Amino acid sequence: MNTDPHALVLDNRRIVQALERRADAALAPAGLTAAQGHVLLHILKQGEAGTSLTAIHRLFGTSMATLSGILKCLRRDGYVQAVPCPGDERRKLLFGTEKARQLQPFLARTLEGGNRRLYRDFSEEELRTLARLQQKMLSNLNVSDSKE
Repeated sequence: MNTDPHALVLDNRRIVQALERRADAALAPAGLTAAQGHVLLHILKQGEAGTSLTAIHRLFGTSMATLSGILKCLRRDGYVQAVPCPGDERRKLLFGTEKARQLQPFLARTLEGGNRRLYRDFSEEELRTLARLQQKMLSNLNVSDSKE
């Protein structure tokens, strides 16, 4: 097992790319990309509370510009609607449309199925260890970002 940090980073990159390719292929019949599918499923899970672009940005860590492009496509295709936030007309809340709600079971099955496939041979203990190590890596990056 190669423990070289560079090799580990490359492995992580390959894992993410493989997940994206699989999700892209599975979502293509619905006219969605993996990125659009993940964002749309998150919006749908917020239900009647809705969510904001900023909240999605914070959760996914995706740039605001990239998210704006994703949301533009989702709105154009009738999956998402933006409604002014009560008390702050500048802020918009995002909601899934009826068209999106009809797609929700397919999105959940497809995206969550990819996750199950990825972790199918992991024990609960291995998943807990992986979660702890991933949080440690994220913490390391946040600490180094603030020092730069």
